[in-house]
Amino acid sequence: MSDRQPQRLTIVTPTTAQFQSEIYRIGGSAVARGHEVSVIARWAPGLAIEERHPAGYRIIRIPVDPREGLPMPARLRRQIRRRAAGTVRHPRRGPARLLEIRGGSVEANRIAPPADLVLGFHYLGIGAALTLGRRDGVPVVYDAGDIYLASTALIRLPWLIRSAIRRYERAAAKRASGIVTANEAYAQELARRLEVALPVAVMNCPPRTTPPAVQPRRFHEALGLEPGTRVVLYHGGFTPERGIEELIAAIPSVRQAVLVLLGFGPLAATYQAIAADPASAGRVRVMAAVEPADLLEWVASADVAAMPIQPTTLNHRLTTPNKLFEAMAVGVPVVASDLPGMAAIVRSVDAGRLVDPTDPASIARGLNRVLDAPEDVQLARRTRILAAAHDLYNWETQSASLFNEFGRLTGRPW
Repeated sequence: MSDRQPQRLTIVTPTTAQFQSEIYRIGGSAVARGHEVSVIARWAPGLAIEERHPAGYRIIRIPVDPREGLPMPARLRRQIRRRAAGTVRHPRRGPARLLEIRGGSVEANRIAPPADLVLGFHYLGIGAALTLGRRDGVPVVYDAGDIYLASTALIRLPWLIRSAIRRYERAAAKRASGIVTANEAYAQELARRLEVALPVAVMNCPPRTTPPAVQPRRFHEALGLEPGTRVVLYHGGFTPERGIEELIAAIPSVRQAVLVLLGFGPLAATYQAIAADPASAGRVRVMAAVEPADLLEWVASADVAAMPIQPTTLNHRLTTPNKLFEAMAVGVPVVASDLPGMAAIVRSVDAGRLVDPTDPASIARGLNRVLDAPEDVQLARRTRILAAAHDLYNWETQSASLFNEFGRLTGRPW
């Protein structure tokens, strides 16, 4: 659009920004629109303190654990750290100046460049984002990608910790200029819980994609699979209650198939041990996560994408996971949990099978029905999935609401 005005966006995230697809999509598309984007992220060993991402945005990593800033006694912060599996407390040293979060504020004047708008991810990132917004006198948007207090990571924490986080997040959300979240159901629930206006719903879909006419075979090449082997893919976080254990239990009942776990997280070593066990007979394979820019070609190499997320929390029941849209973007059918968030989309497109995610037998039946469908049924399904992805479930469509919100807040079009 000719009326877009170049602006400066700072994104604050408690992650390392390596595999967070939201940052890749928001940052990359903002750069493509002519804006300057800086990402303030968390450092981890082996990563650069500062780098320029191929998509054009700058990443500055800070060697500090963002949980240190939660407004509660240190002993309670330690409990969160122990219970939130897979997180690492990084040493407070390194060539970059430290990001110090105290009571939802951050001393980041020498770290983050000036911004016209700040986007803070997660309740662990919004405090720093608000401080940068106050420093620069600019709007701050809270990206609440989950209903955090109804998520696996927090729901089993002691009441005192949950109460402190609830007060902290609600106060931060009220101070933010705007809130965005991942779907309409989340928006309704967050408006009620945080006592704020209805957040803007932006589904985290990939850009419109034209998959290759001939299916890529990256998994076959990387893992040395036989040509007739069918790939059942789980991709994403290796964390509890994602249905990975149920998939592992189901795969022996799926004909001529292997389960590929592509991702990262605290349970990686557990799944690698299962894959290496002779009892698995080579039916389970584990691969490290790939960069968001490369992910879709790997997903396109699968025969079916599986996402039997467990119905253990409200957050899970209402989720519309990135992996659903990534599979749809390349026409890959899915086997998904029959839960309110995902089920409506899968049914509307007839994108695959809905299953009882707690039952490996149900999962196996769903996988077999998708994989064994006649060729004409598979082709028709692929055509429907791609049409839906090109029509609605794509970043070009979804991001319009996000950039409209940015424009409303800054008073200049994005």
